[in-house]
Amino acid sequence: MFRRTFWFTAGAAAGVWATTKVNRKLRQLTPESLAAQAANKAIETGHRLKDFALDVRAGMVQREAELGEALGLEAAPADRELPAQRGRAALGNTPYNTTHPHAHPTRSYNRNEDH
Repeated sequence: MFRRTFWFTAGAAAGVWATTKVNRKLRQLTPESLAAQAANKAIETGHRLKDFALDVRAGMVQREAELGEALGLEAAPADRELPAQRGRAALGNTPYNTTHPHAHPTRSYNRNEDH
């Protein structure tokens, strides 16, 4: 009698354990869960890339200082910023295309405009 009770309880426990494992795995494979996992991996990869870029930048600054010292150049500040990106003002303030000889002064020349 005790032997049957033991095996019945062991079988029930194994069934509950297996059902729990299967349900947990099924929840991990839902589209929402997969999307969340992918987003977390992307964020983690972004952090790793950022850390790598910062390490490369620090190495560049260190190497530049070493080269400047070896060549006897004036040492530049170690944490100087990169130059700002140029905008359209650097290209000139011409509102029209000056490369075409018949360009209208108030609008750009587009030969496909009327077609």
